[in-house]
Amino acid sequence: MINSPSGELNSKLPTRLPGQVVVGIDEVGRGAWAGPLLVGAVALSGAAPDGVTDSKLLSAQRRLYLSRHIKTAALGIGLGWVTSAEIDQIGLGPALKLGAVRAVAALECHFDLIIIDGTINFLPEHNVITLPKADLLVPEVAAASIVAKVARDAYMQRLHAQDPRFGFNRHVGYGTALHALQLNTHGPGSQHRRSVKPVREASNVHG
Repeated sequence: MINSPSGELNSKLPTRLPGQVVVGIDEVGRGAWAGPLLVGAVALSGAAPDGVTDSKLLSAQRRLYLSRHIKTAALGIGLGWVTSAEIDQIGLGPALKLGAVRAVAALECHFDLIIIDGTINFLPEHNVITLPKADLLVPEVAAASIVAKVARDAYMQRLHAQDPRFGFNRHVGYGTALHALQLNTHGPGSQHRRSVKPVREASNVHG
Protein backbone atom coordinates (compact mmCIF):
# COMPACT_ATOMS: atom_id res chain seq x y z
CA MET A 1 0.00 0.00 0.00
CA ILE A 2 1.01 3.61 -0.50
CA ASN A 3 2.31 5.50 2.50
CA SER A 4 -0.61 7.00 4.47
CA PRO A 5 -1.13 10.70 3.68
CA SER A 6 -2.12 13.27 6.25
CA GLY A 7 -5.80 13.81 6.98
CA GLU A 8 -5.79 17.08 5.01
CA LEU A 9 -4.40 15.41 1.89
CA ASN A 10 -6.58 12.36 2.35
CA SER A 11 -9.70 14.54 2.23
CA LYS A 12 -8.83 15.43 -1.37
CA LEU A 13 -8.90 11.85 -2.61
CA PRO A 14 -11.47 11.14 -5.33
CA THR A 15 -14.19 8.57 -4.72
CA ARG A 16 -13.32 5.26 -6.36
CA LEU A 17 -16.01 2.88 -7.52
CA PRO A 18 -15.74 -0.90 -7.02
CA GLY A 19 -14.01 -2.52 -9.98
CA GLN A 20 -12.98 0.80 -11.47
CA VAL A 21 -9.70 0.67 -13.38
CA VAL A 22 -7.68 3.78 -12.58
CA VAL A 23 -4.66 4.99 -14.51
CA GLY A 24 -2.16 7.16 -12.66
CA ILE A 25 -0.02 9.61 -14.61
CA ASP A 26 3.13 11.42 -13.52
CA GLU A 27 6.13 12.85 -15.31
CA VAL A 28 9.86 13.14 -14.82
CA GLY A 29 12.35 15.43 -16.53
CA ARG A 30 10.13 18.51 -16.71
CA GLY A 31 12.78 20.90 -15.39
CA ALA A 32 15.88 19.24 -16.80
CA TRP A 33 18.42 20.98 -19.01
CA ALA A 34 19.13 17.85 -21.01
CA GLY A 35 17.56 14.57 -21.93
CA PRO A 36 13.96 13.61 -22.59
CA LEU A 37 10.76 14.32 -20.77
CA LEU A 38 9.07 11.07 -19.76
CA VAL A 39 5.43 10.64 -18.79
CA GLY A 40 4.51 7.41 -17.05
CA ALA A 41 1.04 5.85 -16.95
CA VAL A 42 0.23 2.87 -14.73
CA ALA A 43 -2.93 0.84 -14.14
CA LEU A 44 -2.71 -1.72 -11.35
CA SER A 45 -4.47 -5.08 -11.32
CA GLY A 46 -4.64 -5.05 -7.51
CA ALA A 47 -3.01 -3.39 -4.54
CA ALA A 48 0.25 -1.53 -5.08
CA PRO A 49 3.42 -3.16 -3.77
CA ASP A 50 4.30 -2.18 -0.20
CA GLY A 51 6.30 1.02 0.02
CA VAL A 52 5.06 2.65 -3.18
CA THR A 53 5.07 6.45 -2.77
CA ASP A 54 6.35 9.58 -4.50
CA SER A 55 9.57 8.55 -6.26
CA LYS A 56 11.39 11.63 -4.93
CA LEU A 57 11.12 10.22 -1.40
CA LEU A 58 12.85 6.95 -2.31
CA SER A 59 16.47 5.99 -2.82
CA ALA A 60 17.59 4.89 -6.27
CA GLN A 61 17.96 1.32 -5.03
CA ARG A 62 14.46 1.32 -3.54
CA ARG A 63 12.96 2.79 -6.72
CA LEU A 64 14.57 0.06 -8.80
CA TYR A 65 13.25 -2.64 -6.46
CA LEU A 66 9.72 -1.21 -6.49
CA SER A 67 9.73 -0.66 -10.24
CA ARG A 68 10.30 -4.36 -10.81
CA HIS A 69 7.40 -5.24 -8.50
CA ILE A 70 5.13 -2.63 -10.08
CA LYS A 71 5.73 -4.17 -13.50
CA THR A 72 4.64 -7.53 -12.10
CA ALA A 73 1.54 -6.05 -10.44
CA ALA A 74 0.47 -3.75 -13.27
CA LEU A 75 -2.51 -4.25 -15.54
CA GLY A 76 -0.83 -1.86 -17.95
CA ILE A 77 2.20 0.42 -18.14
CA GLY A 78 2.73 3.14 -20.72
CA LEU A 79 5.76 5.37 -21.21
CA GLY A 80 5.48 8.55 -23.22
CA TRP A 81 8.92 9.77 -24.26
CA VAL A 82 9.41 13.30 -25.64
CA THR A 83 12.88 14.13 -26.91
CA SER A 84 14.83 17.27 -26.12
CA ALA A 85 14.51 18.29 -29.79
CA GLU A 86 10.72 17.93 -29.62
CA ILE A 87 10.61 20.01 -26.44
CA ASP A 88 12.64 22.74 -28.16
CA GLN A 89 10.32 22.63 -31.16
CA ILE A 90 6.90 22.69 -29.47
CA GLY A 91 7.56 23.99 -25.94
CA LEU A 92 7.26 22.36 -22.54
CA GLY A 93 3.47 22.59 -22.11
CA PRO A 94 2.66 20.88 -25.42
CA ALA A 95 5.47 18.39 -24.72
CA LEU A 96 3.77 17.37 -21.46
CA LYS A 97 0.52 16.80 -23.32
CA LEU A 98 2.31 14.86 -26.06
CA GLY A 99 4.02 12.68 -23.47
CA ALA A 100 0.71 11.99 -21.71
CA VAL A 101 -0.98 11.06 -24.99
CA ARG A 102 1.87 8.71 -25.88
CA ALA A 103 1.86 7.14 -22.41
CA VAL A 104 -1.87 6.38 -22.49
CA ALA A 105 -1.64 5.06 -26.05
CA ALA A 106 1.06 2.63 -24.89
CA LEU A 107 -1.04 1.22 -22.02
CA GLU A 108 -2.91 -1.39 -24.08
CA CYS A 109 -5.51 -1.99 -21.37
CA HIS A 110 -9.04 -0.86 -20.57
CA PHE A 111 -9.42 1.90 -18.01
CA ASP A 112 -12.24 3.99 -16.54
CA LEU A 113 -10.49 6.96 -14.99
CA ILE A 114 -7.19 8.82 -15.28
CA ILE A 115 -5.70 10.68 -12.33
CA ILE A 116 -2.95 13.16 -13.22
CA ASP A 117 -0.52 14.54 -10.68
CA GLY A 118 -0.88 18.33 -10.70
CA THR A 119 -3.53 20.81 -11.77
CA ILE A 120 -3.48 20.65 -15.59
CA ASN A 121 -5.58 18.21 -17.59
CA PHE A 122 -3.45 17.16 -20.54
CA LEU A 123 -6.06 14.62 -21.69
CA PRO A 124 -9.46 16.37 -21.93
CA GLU A 125 -10.74 13.66 -24.26
CA HIS A 126 -10.66 11.17 -21.37
CA ASN A 127 -12.33 10.94 -17.97
CA VAL A 128 -9.66 12.76 -15.94
CA ILE A 129 -9.17 14.04 -12.42
CA THR A 130 -6.22 16.34 -11.71
CA LEU A 131 -4.92 16.19 -8.17
CA PRO A 132 -1.98 18.05 -6.60
CA LYS A 133 0.32 15.70 -4.65
CA ALA A 134 -1.36 12.72 -6.29
CA ASP A 135 1.97 10.89 -6.15
CA LEU A 136 1.50 10.86 -2.36
CA LEU A 137 -2.19 10.01 -2.45
CA VAL A 138 -2.92 7.63 -5.31
CA PRO A 139 -1.07 4.30 -5.65
CA GLU A 140 -1.29 4.31 -9.44
CA VAL A 141 0.23 7.80 -9.66
CA ALA A 142 2.98 6.91 -7.22
CA ALA A 143 3.69 3.79 -9.29
CA ALA A 144 3.84 5.89 -12.45
CA SER A 145 6.30 8.28 -10.83
CA ILE A 146 8.57 5.39 -9.85
CA VAL A 147 8.48 3.58 -13.19
CA ALA A 148 9.10 6.81 -15.11
CA LYS A 149 11.96 7.90 -12.84
CA VAL A 150 13.72 4.52 -13.09
CA ALA A 151 13.33 4.40 -16.88
CA ARG A 152 14.57 7.95 -17.44
CA ASP A 153 17.51 7.55 -15.04
CA ALA A 154 18.56 4.41 -16.91
CA TYR A 155 18.38 6.32 -20.18
CA MET A 156 20.56 9.11 -18.78
CA GLN A 157 23.08 6.52 -17.58
CA ARG A 158 23.31 5.22 -21.14
CA LEU A 159 23.84 8.76 -22.41
CA HIS A 160 26.68 9.18 -19.92
CA ALA A 161 28.31 5.99 -21.21
CA GLN A 162 28.17 7.41 -24.74
CA ASP A 163 29.38 10.90 -23.76
CA PRO A 164 30.77 11.27 -20.21
CA ARG A 165 31.66 14.97 -20.55
CA PHE A 166 28.54 16.28 -18.84
CA GLY A 167 28.17 13.95 -15.84
CA PHE A 168 24.70 12.72 -16.75
CA ASN A 169 25.25 9.76 -14.42
CA ARG A 170 25.26 12.17 -11.47
CA HIS A 171 22.62 14.80 -12.22
CA VAL A 172 20.58 13.00 -14.95
CA GLY A 173 20.29 16.23 -16.92
CA TYR A 174 19.07 18.58 -14.20
CA GLY A 175 20.62 21.94 -13.43
CA THR A 176 23.40 21.47 -10.90
CA ALA A 177 26.71 23.24 -10.31
CA LEU A 178 28.54 20.33 -11.95
CA HIS A 179 26.24 20.39 -14.97
CA ALA A 180 26.67 24.15 -15.36
CA LEU A 181 30.46 23.80 -15.16
CA GLN A 182 30.58 21.04 -17.77
CA LEU A 183 28.11 22.83 -20.00
CA ASN A 184 30.15 26.03 -19.93
CA THR A 185 33.37 24.07 -20.50
CA HIS A 186 32.24 21.93 -23.43
CA GLY A 187 29.19 23.71 -24.80
CA PRO A 188 25.87 21.94 -25.26
CA GLY A 189 25.70 18.37 -26.51
CA SER A 190 23.10 16.79 -28.77
CA GLN A 191 20.83 15.94 -25.81
CA HIS A 192 20.68 19.46 -24.37
CA ARG A 193 17.53 21.54 -24.61
CA ARG A 194 18.33 24.73 -26.49
CA SER A 195 15.10 26.30 -25.21
CA VAL A 196 16.49 26.32 -21.65
CA LYS A 197 18.24 29.59 -20.75
CA PRO A 198 21.55 28.19 -19.36
CA VAL A 199 21.91 25.95 -22.40
CA ARG A 200 21.06 28.76 -24.79
CA GLU A 201 23.63 31.02 -23.11
CA ALA A 202 26.33 28.32 -23.27
CA SER A 203 25.46 27.74 -26.92
CA ASN A 204 25.95 31.42 -27.68
CA VAL A 205 29.38 31.39 -26.01
CA HIS A 206 30.54 28.28 -27.85
CA GLY A 207 28.96 29.20 -31.16
